[in-house]
Amino acid sequence: MLFILKKYLGSLLMPLPSLLIIGLIGLILLWFTHWQKSGKCCVTLSLVCILLLGLQPVADKLLAPIESGYEKRYELLDNHPVAINYIVVLGGGFTYNPEWAPSSNLLNNSLPRVTEGIRLYLQHPGSKLIFTGGSGKNSLSSAEVAAQVAQSLGVPASDTIALTRPKDTQEEAYEVEKIVGKQPFLLVTSASHLARAERFFLARKMQPIAAPANQLVINSPLNAWEKYLPSAYYFGHAERAWYETLGNIWQRFKPDNTQKSAPELLLTTPETITAE
Repeated sequence: MLFILKKYLGSLLMPLPSLLIIGLIGLILLWFTHWQKSGKCCVTLSLVCILLLGLQPVADKLLAPIESGYEKRYELLDNHPVAINYIVVLGGGFTYNPEWAPSSNLLNNSLPRVTEGIRLYLQHPGSKLIFTGGSGKNSLSSAEVAAQVAQSLGVPASDTIALTRPKDTQEEAYEVEKIVGKQPFLLVTSASHLARAERFFLARKMQPIAAPANQLVINSPLNAWEKYLPSAYYFGHAERAWYETLGNIWQRFKPDNTQKSAPELLLTTPETITAE
């Protein structure tokens, strides 16, 4: 129940729904009340904020501090152990339509995470890929869909493990520990999510090694129209910055739901997941 409440409340607090609600309140005030000045202020605030958050310099300025420290790929970071046995790829957005190409079922940040995990797997022969994430309303879980994509790209089923129970990052750390223990492992997730994710694993005295994927902040040259015309793509960067800010606040107060009595780990064995 707390998980569902968190998702609904978090969604309403995201920039686009919040700004649209403010704009709607302004329109109601303009059309149906005498509070014309307040209505104009609400509509103006809504439109100006949507405009600014859709500009690359503004959106990436907000996101840059959150991605700070994870701008480079794994090989360029000073954290290389001798051997890696496990590569953990955290779940993200997904759906499941068996008629689609497997990779089309990975939405938003998920596909870059999975492809980075596969790239690192190829660099570490003998390692295993661990995918995490529950099913929600779908017949397959995020972890199973990610494993299907990996297998469709040539990763043997015997080298994929899908943890289908976790609903959030805290639960992912709890379930991963059952397999990985305290040995070093590569932790693959979006660059903007890594700092928060690492804290959950470190809290369990585990040894995650950051392997950032899906870096969003653009420091390389862009055309003027890409920087100074509003875009839904860059608005998404601003949303990601706010999402992680809310997540960091929530992490400070979130009860540890891995301490409750829970059924045994629901582990989908590699052999039961076959690529499309």
